[in-house]
This record gives sequence, C-alpha cells and structure tokens, in this order.
Amino acid sequence: MNLDEQIQILINEAPQDGQTPALIQSVAPVLSHFGQQLGRDRFYVLQTLNGDWVRTTLSSRAEHGLEKTVIYAFATLEDAGNSPLPVKDPQVLAAPMPVTHILFQLMALKTVDSLVFFTRAGNLNQGTEISRDVFEETMRQYFQQLQSWQDGEDPTLTIA
Repeated sequence: MNLDEQIQILINEAPQDGQTPALIQSVAPVLSHFGQQLGRDRFYVLQTLNGDWVRTTLSSRAEHGLEKTVIYAFATLEDAGNSPLPVKDPQVLAAPMPVTHILFQLMALKTVDSLVFFTRAGNLNQGTEISRDVFEETMRQYFQQLQSWQDGEDPTLTIA
C-alpha cells in the first residue's frame, strides 16, 4: 500500500469530529516526506495485548542522567523477533503497521522522544532515528511555508 493510500486510511478511520480528518490531511505532506525517507511501506511495532506500544528508555553512557524514550519499528517480523526487547514475553506481539500511521502517532505520544526504524532486514545494529524535535521542527517549517504561500509568496513548498 503506497503512502497516499495509507494517509487516506488514516483519514477514513479518524474520529469524524470535524477536526481530525482535516488535521491528518494538513500534515499529510510531512508524513509522506518522512515515509519516503524510510523506504518501506510498513514496519513491525512491538505492542502489548491491549495495544500499547512497547517503549524503551535509553540512558546515555557519556552523560549520567540523560535518558530518552524510544519506540522501535522493525523491517520484518523476524527482525522484531530477534530484537533484544521483550518479544519473548507472551504479553507482547509484533504488529505490522503502515509507516505513515507510526509517524502520525509521534504527534500524540508525548512521552516518546524518538522513533527508531530498522529499515534493512536482518540489520538490528543500525536504525534511522526520527526524533520528536526534528519531526515537530519539520512540521513547523512546513506550516510556515504554507502560510507564506497563502500570503501570496512563492508557492513552492519544500521540506528540509
């Protein structure tokens, strides 16, 4: 399923509250931007039986007390099963999820600092991190450009 189809599903499944579908539509270019960089349509995310995503707290070895909370997304089911995370726990399963749906959740999961995507099957040593800060800054820049365009400036939208 391509990124546009994924976003349409997000819109269709959103609460029909008059705001959420429009919000998804407005952030679709940013979701697509990051989704294209990751190069996969779907990833596997570890979650509990009640649907909560498994979060991992990482501590810095160099700076005592510096921590961040991440969610890992794996290229394959096998990679999720081979991760050092508690996937052997019968209360945890690896669920396939469209990449844009994972990215959209970063907006809502305020206690998560980053998403780490293992994009290459079989390689759990190197992931692509998308931090909340970078995601939110990209979103802010996109909306600034969109506002400038609406104010009559150059209609070329670019996302850094």
